[in-house]
Amino acid sequence: MVKIVRLEPIAQETAIETNGNLLSVLLNKDLDVLKECGGRGMCATCHIYVQDGMESLSPINRREQRTLEVITTCKPNSRLACQARVLQNGVTVELPPGMYINSIKDIEALIGRRAEQDLLHPLTGQVLVEAGKLITRSMMKQIEDTTSFNAGQYFSQSSEH
Repeated sequence: MVKIVRLEPIAQETAIETNGNLLSVLLNKDLDVLKECGGRGMCATCHIYVQDGMESLSPINRREQRTLEVITTCKPNSRLACQARVLQNGVTVELPPGMYINSIKDIEALIGRRAEQDLLHPLTGQVLVEAGKLITRSMMKQIEDTTSFNAGQYFSQSSEH
């Protein structure tokens, strides 16, 4: 049976097979999901928020729980898309800012406009551009510098501690 999942804030609905994971939904929508650990629930690059339908997803396992505990932007409705399997209809997923920006070029189109919401670094949760601030060319250079590191290296170092 196919289930329907809603993605916010891009206001799109998509179909997924029952017991399919949310990561497959994001990848089918060509969203910029890093999946640095290959979908094993260890890297947090597919961190999402569940607005509705948490009870329609598979329960959180120990590995996912441990990974969620180290995410600075973690909330009670946080899940890892690679671990959350859709069991019932009614799931609405909120994508963290940055996940639906496919490339730095998407942000470049915003130069000269004000950020409608905080633009966050996809791994660290650091605010790159505050909501209401003007997006400038110099900010773009700073964003490129802060987002162009090796995610695999970052996570292998953080897991050693």
